[in-house]
Amino acid sequence: MVLYYSSTGNTEYIARMLAKEINDECTDLLERIREQDFTKIKSEKPFVICAPVYVGEMPTFLRDYLKRLPLVGSREVYFVFTDGGSAGIAGALAKTITIKKDMVFKGYADFLMPSNYIVNNGFPSTPHDECIRRIKAAADKVTETAEVIKRGDELSSRHVSFMSKALTMPMNAFWTKFMQPSKNFHATDKCVGCGKCSKVCPLKNIRMENKKPRWQNPCAHCMACISNCPAKAIEYADITTKKEKYHIKNYLDIINNN
Repeated sequence: MVLYYSSTGNTEYIARMLAKEINDECTDLLERIREQDFTKIKSEKPFVICAPVYVGEMPTFLRDYLKRLPLVGSREVYFVFTDGGSAGIAGALAKTITIKKDMVFKGYADFLMPSNYIVNNGFPSTPHDECIRRIKAAADKVTETAEVIKRGDELSSRHVSFMSKALTMPMNAFWTKFMQPSKNFHATDKCVGCGKCSKVCPLKNIRMENKKPRWQNPCAHCMACISNCPAKAIEYADITTKKEKYHIKNYLDIINNN
């Protein structure tokens, strides 16, 4: 069974293609995460967990959810990561989670995808043509990854050094606590009060008041709200006003129409 969380479509795109290739079910974890639903998930086939990478590892909320989620049936677990540059230590942490569940870690695949992180000018957006190239390349890699899973082989896993863990883990904790404020998110006059932003927030951090979104804390900086807004009415301070609000569906429309 393929399980995934996706904020702006990259991980969902990979997960659904992969599920089709291996002829397996595909389950979106968003609502389960939002409701903290830990009902067991059963699969006789290996579990394939697809996740984005934030600051060198899986999102904290997803990692914590997976630790508590009962997976029964098959004892084998594959991981698939999507990121804008590097999977960092995500694979090593995934292995630790798997072993602590008394399950068998079968390695991971890493997909380079367009970056969606537009609220910090220190992280450049992926150019338009490069977005298309990465998305097309990912489709080819899905087929390769699926063949490995169908054979029951292990996916190759990059070795993560102790130093990488020692540097990334505290940096991620610092970034999550101090560098992800929600206060700079706001809705402009374009807002139509549809409430979609509140429905896609994995932390249920956005409340609708008088048909306007109000951001609470904590915030995962997942970009789901700003990138899924149909009215393009959400901004982050003045940093995002001239930036594209990335969502993979916009590029899939271009690719499929060419």
